[in-house]
Amino acid sequence: MYIAIAGNIGSGKTSLTEILARRTGAKAYYEDSDNPYIGDFYEDMNRWSFNLQIYFLGQRIREAASILAEGEDLIQDRTIYEDAYIFADNLHQSGLMSTRDFDTYMKIFNLATHLIRTPDLLVYLRASVPTLIHQIRKRGRAYEMNIMEEYLQRLNLKYEQWIKEIYPGPVEIIDVDTTDFIEHPELLDPLVERIRALK
Repeated sequence: MYIAIAGNIGSGKTSLTEILARRTGAKAYYEDSDNPYIGDFYEDMNRWSFNLQIYFLGQRIREAASILAEGEDLIQDRTIYEDAYIFADNLHQSGLMSTRDFDTYMKIFNLATHLIRTPDLLVYLRASVPTLIHQIRKRGRAYEMNIMEEYLQRLNLKYEQWIKEIYPGPVEIIDVDTTDFIEHPELLDPLVERIRALK
């Protein structure tokens, strides 16, 4: 069983991954927030966008190799697909990643996706920009404090397009604005049952 958690910065992916792993007995794979380029990226996106995305892509490829090798039930915090279709594509369209760098990135991404097992279920955490800003400030990572609202909004639009038009597998959507699964964990009961049925 392979469950992937997708969503914008601050949507609650790590929290949901932790909760679902605990409740289903699956192994959790968490996103590495210690990317050595991330602080530089938020200071100068144009200069560091390619480095940041290539580092994340390498991390996803390593995770994919572990997923294939272990064969365990697992829940993954963020997917390789988001790196390409949301973040790298947004940087390219915003003029923050050159076409040459984007094309190189996508060639590596396309090679990597042949190694990756498609999730049995993708859980998408949909959240408005005010909710994202609130949660980003609440967790207090210094390098995230200057994230612009318009950047988060562009990412939200990319997520919606990806979910509706590109991603081919089964999706469960949680509206984070109206579903506080931290304070009310019982709201996740139907999702937990759906996941258990996949085992």
